Amino acid sequence: MPDAPRHADWMAALAAHYDDARQRYPGERLLVMFDIDGTITDIRAMILDVLRQYDRAHQTEHFRHLTLGDITVSDNRIEGLLNSLPIPAPQHAQIADWFSANRWTPEAIYRSHRPYHGVLEVIRWFQLQPNTFVGLNTGRPEAVREMTLRSLNALGDIYRVSFPNELLFMNPGGWGGDVLASKVAGVRYFQAAGYRVIAFVDNEPENLAAIEAADPDHEILLLHADTIFDSRRERMPSQAIGGDSYALTSLLEKGEIPGKIQLVWHAVNSARRIEEFLQARVHWGEFDVRRDPFSGALVTRQYSYTAVPPVSREETAPLLSDTLERLKKAGKGVKLDLRAGLETVDEVLALTRAAGFDGTGLWFNGRIERLLEDGFHKLSVAYPAAILQCSIDFLAPLILGTPAKAKEILDMLTGWGLNRFSVRWQTLNKRQIIRQMEGWGLEVNIFEIPNLEQFLKATLLLPRSITADFIHPGLQEPPAAP
Repeated sequence: MPDAPRHADWMAALAAHYDDARQRYPGERLLVMFDIDGTITDIRAMILDVLRQYDRAHQTEHFRHLTLGDITVSDNRIEGLLNSLPIPAPQHAQIADWFSANRWTPEAIYRSHRPYHGVLEVIRWFQLQPNTFVGLNTGRPEAVREMTLRSLNALGDIYRVSFPNELLFMNPGGWGGDVLASKVAGVRYFQAAGYRVIAFVDNEPENLAAIEAADPDHEILLLHADTIFDSRRERMPSQAIGGDSYALTSLLEKGEIPGKIQLVWHAVNSARRIEEFLQARVHWGEFDVRRDPFSGALVTRQYSYTAVPPVSREETAPLLSDTLERLKKAGKGVKLDLRAGLETVDEVLALTRAAGFDGTGLWFNGRIERLLEDGFHKLSVAYPAAILQCSIDFLAPLILGTPAKAKEILDMLTGWGLNRFSVRWQTLNKRQIIRQMEGWGLEVNIFEIPNLEQFLKATLLLPRSITADFIHPGLQEPPAAP
């Protein structure tokens, strides 16, 4: 394989290298290899936790005000940190010895794992690709295998990331074993298991240099996680590409999203937006249905006439009847947010029938207190195959705290005919909420996503659908509809 191109963005370099490998080796099992400490997990979190444990064990306050930002050395250079703190020099040796004895206990490993921002989403993205795997190649010894897997899988759970035992290679030499030889042995282990190792991410320059020496054809892209490292930067291979931000946006080509997610273009209400939607590749469009206070007709308008009054009586919004006819003719899917509530349901049903829609092309959204049981029931009876949706953000505390009670309410709503439930992306603990909803067999829609990066993170959860504003910078050319 030719030398890797020099990219300012290391994730873009990885994306380009991965795309090239897929074309060169179709059908082969491709593997991206990661180190753990200083690459996936922030080693500073472990250092801080263990030092605070020292304070508790010895009834001292040496590290009471220590923060992650104060730690600029690895766990192998703890003396350098102690020298920078106002701690009496005679105590340094005792603290360093205690730290060394306690830094890799099972409790320390499990308690202090903290991932770098974005790294688990990047790993999740690779794990979703066909014939693509993520392997771990760490200098940790076999003695901590069980705890390593347990802590990493606990960390990755809400991101849908899992690390199987067979994809973890650990230092066979134990504590103090030859790490450089172990890293090369890890590559050979994965190759012997039938994987083609295409990239290696590590924070130590000398580890990358060892892999470069063992890979004369430069098939393995070397990526330096520019965090905290012990080996000299001068040991960095000339082919290595460095970075300190795991940007998911660099991995995804426009038009690619994982899984079969239904995409919905939010607030396609104005005449201009409707024209853009008709030309777009997104199948579903969302329209806010309101009643014009002057004509009495149903129109598509994002804001209520009370919140944003019209400039004049001559200001008009697109008629719902005309919009439905155009969308039906174009073969588009229509999501109607019935903002005006129950009193418009019969009229909306009449207009959708007149436009020739059947249930497979319709999606109704509404607030529970506005449509009530009667409104959702009418929609369900008229279009049994349609999607009926409401937001369940109000249920978030119950879903997490009293799931049995939340399930009772959701059962009531499904009894009304609702078959999909929407979760705002800004909702706290959204990943746990979505996981619980899916565990109950309920379809989830994610909405109010602010930008491209957050949109891509939402896709990694594989919800049934995502509602997003595709006029946002970075989303003007939305991914193709599944």
